[in-house]
Amino acid sequence: MTGYVALTAYMVEPDGPWDQQAVTNSKLAGAIALILSTVMGLLTMAFVKAEWLRKWWYAIPAAFAIAALLRLTLLAAEL
Repeated sequence: MTGYVALTAYMVEPDGPWDQQAVTNSKLAGAIALILSTVMGLLTMAFVKAEWLRKWWYAIPAAFAIAALLRLTLLAAEL
């Protein structure tokens, strides 16, 4: 689900400088992806502590968090 929301944040392209709805939708999808990756990171932490998962599983929520942060900061200038 996090991947879909992050992909949606990257796929939204405004039609022009007047298209503020597309910019708002992209920012909202990026924020939701960041929240979901945080929740996924917390769940991963619980499963790693229970020794059900190995530590390399932290890479997946970290990658989604980095992608969401990039969309909200550096890559938001493209909108």
